[in-house]
Amino acid sequence: MTTHAPAFASPADVDAFGPYGPGRLDRRTDRPVYPFQDRITADGSSGYPAEPGRYHLYLAHVCPWAQRVAIIRDLAGLQDVVSLSYVDDARDSRGWAFRENWGPDPVNGFTFLAEAYEATEPGYPGHISVPALWDRHTGRVVSNDFPVIPFDLATQFAAFATAGADLYPEDLRAAIQALDEEIARDVSAAGHQVARAATQEEYEERRARVTEALDRLDARLAGSRHLFGDRLTESDVQLFVALVRYDLLTNPLAGIGEERLTDYPHLWAYARDLYRIPAFRETTDFAAFRLTTRPAYVGDGPARVTVEPRLADWDEPPARG
Repeated sequence: MTTHAPAFASPADVDAFGPYGPGRLDRRTDRPVYPFQDRITADGSSGYPAEPGRYHLYLAHVCPWAQRVAIIRDLAGLQDVVSLSYVDDARDSRGWAFRENWGPDPVNGFTFLAEAYEATEPGYPGHISVPALWDRHTGRVVSNDFPVIPFDLATQFAAFATAGADLYPEDLRAAIQALDEEIARDVSAAGHQVARAATQEEYEERRARVTEALDRLDARLAGSRHLFGDRLTESDVQLFVALVRYDLLTNPLAGIGEERLTDYPHLWAYARDLYRIPAFRETTDFAAFRLTTRPAYVGDGPARVTVEPRLADWDEPPARG
């Protein structure tokens, strides 16, 4: 529960403050874009032990990497162990902000997420990102390393988890890591690269990568309930957060192809099957995926396929064995 009077940022105003654009990228080449990379460990050997009530997640509904973290937290039964809150989905040059629609910052009373980064590193010049994992004890961001936060949540809090989901089983970890990299490279990141394509050649090459990956994954799921048979793993979470945005956000924005998610029979049934699980359904906000303005990074050079946003019937029974 917050101990601060509710404080909110003023509405996002790109005309007044400018767009967030490419981000506040730190120009020092020896530093990663996501520089806070401490780890949570069950035994505390990292200096950040897994403890109930100590950590808080700052998330945004529009961000797939943030939803990935929220789903894993819920599948692991950590709702009462690691708290979370959401920033507003609209940004200007000031970055992520706390506004009335998703409530105030319940931990620090910040109005902008940049304040958390500033508290961690005074004068911080870099990218303000979600998910960000905050430590109440030290008053700093432990990690904004988005590929790693989910792993630590799923594996290091086992002593406090109330659910039995093992999203990183030991015998599949190498395969999960390889498939995660494939999904991130050929679906998630590739979709954004299609949007950023500056030439027709770039655009055609990049969108082919995405459609080929979707065809490949659709075929993989033809005879399998999940990506690894009947076992629900982190790879399913990784793929779901990409699929759930495809028809409303990713494809209309980038112009990847005329085929919608609903045109991939096995992927569409699979995605609806996952959506029936509360951790997936309750962390999905379709309203956050609707484009209101065209981002500045979308390349103007290519002649793109025109795709209108469409919200399909996610409550349609998946009809899967």
